[in-house]
Amino acid sequence: MRALLSKATGGPETLVLENIADPVPGPGEVLVKVAACAINYPDALIIRDMYQVKPERPFAPGSEISGTIEALGEGVEGWQVGDRILSGTGFGGLQEKVVLPAAKIFKVPEGVSLVDASALLMTYGTNIHGLKDRGQIKAGETMLVLGAAGGVGLSAVELGKAYGARVVAAVSSEEKAEAVRKAGADEVVIYPRAPFDKDTSKKLANDFKAAVGPHGADIVYDIVGGDYSEPALRAIAWEGRFLVVGFPAGIAKMPLNLTLLKSCDIRGVFWGAYTMREPEKNAANISELFQMWKDGKISPLVSETYPLERAGEAIAKLEQRGAIGKLVVTM
Repeated sequence: MRALLSKATGGPETLVLENIADPVPGPGEVLVKVAACAINYPDALIIRDMYQVKPERPFAPGSEISGTIEALGEGVEGWQVGDRILSGTGFGGLQEKVVLPAAKIFKVPEGVSLVDASALLMTYGTNIHGLKDRGQIKAGETMLVLGAAGGVGLSAVELGKAYGARVVAAVSSEEKAEAVRKAGADEVVIYPRAPFDKDTSKKLANDFKAAVGPHGADIVYDIVGGDYSEPALRAIAWEGRFLVVGFPAGIAKMPLNLTLLKSCDIRGVFWGAYTMREPEKNAANISELFQMWKDGKISPLVSETYPLERAGEAIAKLEQRGAIGKLVVTM
């Protein structure tokens, strides 16, 4: 089978397409013929040895896939060859076949394409955990989403609206603003590119405050980090929840006096660890997402597809924050 391998530490340009042996499922595992692999920010980090997980090389990046079961390992029940599934892989998705624990796969509903299915799990799974379990989102609250036009951001906008929140989406261009409006955003803030000086940071804080209103943002959903975080924190409501989801713009240094003045919380959202610690709760969240999809409340946006040999381009585009919605590699 073909696999796009990381054989040396570096960026997407270091990835190499090679033929390797097909994997074999062990007890409790299934062999999946991969149809599509959605690209996520951890894919850019893991090949640079900057992610929490550091697999032994060579390995293929690719953290979420959809496909068809090709073989069952010993003791697997409730699944059969030909079933369409999706799953998080951590890594290994950018290859034509992958072995996965049967306990960590989900059935793709009828009528849903495998390309679209590949774009659901990591973004919406992260966000349903972030908004429900960490953010305790309530109908009528105001939510400010930073980096709202990427895969994680657009799904956060959709879920925020599904839960009855007023959503303010912050993006870096008018093109991205149009995308978040289509996803349901009530207000849009277009911010400049960092780094910010003191005056620019203050102006952005005022722009956020004007958009969220005098009450402030009950939830700040920070997917970006860096210089964008402090201005958003300054726009938070009394007893608001600031959710740390990612930091492609860098790890923010927050003035903690603001948490005292606003009596607010800064909370981390680490969905990967949650899935391992709370598998039953995570499965319930995923079932809720499928129902939302069926009801038309959410719909993953796949903006571009790439063949396997060009997957490095997709990772580079995401890394450079040029993606709107999800980028998907098809096999």
